[in-house]
Amino acid sequence: MAWLTLLGIAVGLGMDSFAVSLAAGSVQSRLLPRTLLRMAWHFGLFQLLMTVAGWYLGTGISRYISHCDHWVAFGLLAYVGIRMIRDSISNNPGPMAVKDPTRGWTLIILSIATSIDAFAVGLSMAFLGIRIWMPCAIIGLVTVVMSAAGMVFGKTLGVVFGKRMTLIGGCILIVIGVRILLAHMM
Repeated sequence: MAWLTLLGIAVGLGMDSFAVSLAAGSVQSRLLPRTLLRMAWHFGLFQLLMTVAGWYLGTGISRYISHCDHWVAFGLLAYVGIRMIRDSISNNPGPMAVKDPTRGWTLIILSIATSIDAFAVGLSMAFLGIRIWMPCAIIGLVTVVMSAAGMVFGKTLGVVFGKRMTLIGGCILIVIGVRILLAHMM
């Protein structure tokens, strides 16, 4: 997998975490390093683990759908991208209505919610026969950095910017899906 494509996927996946981290940073009375690292670590770890889980499931079924795997990869990425775009333009205030989203079950639920997309990307990577460990490490690391940055920016910029980042992330995933589809059709 080309580095630029991998980086695009990682940034696209990290946009959800960035957007949620922006919102979390905006509700913090004080942004402590421990709070920032706790959220960034959980988001990055869950992105990595969900990508691996999707890849393992995909490797088990990829031989049965190898004739249309590029369509499946496109469909999954397009689905996730469209969902992100739809969420970014909805009037729903999102899951940030709690006091401290960096603790307890709220953090676990947010970590799972922001990493479901990574499961679909892991499936896509399995269908395309991509080795998983380097992409997962990059996805996890980029998510950690984006989440930490989101917390810091969120403290100063607030929630308004978060929806736009989710929109951009959704567009990036759709473009990558189209690129995969076009590469297999030529």
